[in-house]
Amino acid sequence: MPENLFDRRGIKNHFARAAESYLAAAALQKEVEARLLEQADYLEAAPKRILDLGSGPGRAAGILKKRWPKAEVIAMDIALPMLRQVPQQTRFWRPIKRVCADALQLPFHDRSFDFIFSSLCLQWVHPLPDALHEIRRVLSPNGLFAFSSFGPDTLMELRDAYAGIGETPPVSPFAAIQQIGDALQGAGFRNSVLDRELYTMHYPDLRALMQELQAIGATDARPQRPRGLAGKNRWRALNAAYPIRDGRIASSWEVISAMAFRPERDPEFREDGIVASIDASQIPRRRRP
Repeated sequence: MPENLFDRRGIKNHFARAAESYLAAAALQKEVEARLLEQADYLEAAPKRILDLGSGPGRAAGILKKRWPKAEVIAMDIALPMLRQVPQQTRFWRPIKRVCADALQLPFHDRSFDFIFSSLCLQWVHPLPDALHEIRRVLSPNGLFAFSSFGPDTLMELRDAYAGIGETPPVSPFAAIQQIGDALQGAGFRNSVLDRELYTMHYPDLRALMQELQAIGATDARPQRPRGLAGKNRWRALNAAYPIRDGRIASSWEVISAMAFRPERDPEFREDGIVASIDASQIPRRRRP
């Protein structure tokens, strides 16, 4: 993949525009977020500092602050308009700090957080290994990192429909579960556990799906992205190519969830940032009950 796979300014603008419409349209995102929050049960002690990375309007940050009111919770997002929504997710006596920054350059000290939570953010961050190195840097020893990301089977029906009319799909490429697992190991995390789940959402028509993608900011983030279908004939062609069942269309969303810990003692890294050696027999495994 090219180093500039995603247009960071474009991503920032997409989510800035979606700030006010996001929560109303993000049904799937809320479900994924709720399931990911269950990973917090693996924390052995109450965290003192929590980072909600790619927080959006801060729904998860509000839930985390309610669960651990004495913890310092920071909501971080690349889009400032998203962060302006955060106070609506909590009470004035449970304030959440807000930071506008990029996941590739976290503005925090080393070993700052006991728990880092990130739901459906990292699929927009490239290179992913660089982001994971940054996350490990600011995570405290034995700290927990829980995140979810879209996988490559996301919007596969839409991709096929575009391909069926000879068009390049205006859909961002996403990392597969094996790539994510390798990146976690390469960044020096331990006890990684990954899950994959395929969700199916239904819409009355293709226009409704496109409107939802725009409402949640999930548009093509590549710098050289195609600029959509111009003209009624090409739009009709795309509609004809998209499968319809019982008067509705379906859309697949592959969600990859992961949890991992920063070890008490960090592994050695080569000059290129890759783990120099790992003795897999010395790494304990955590399994979901």
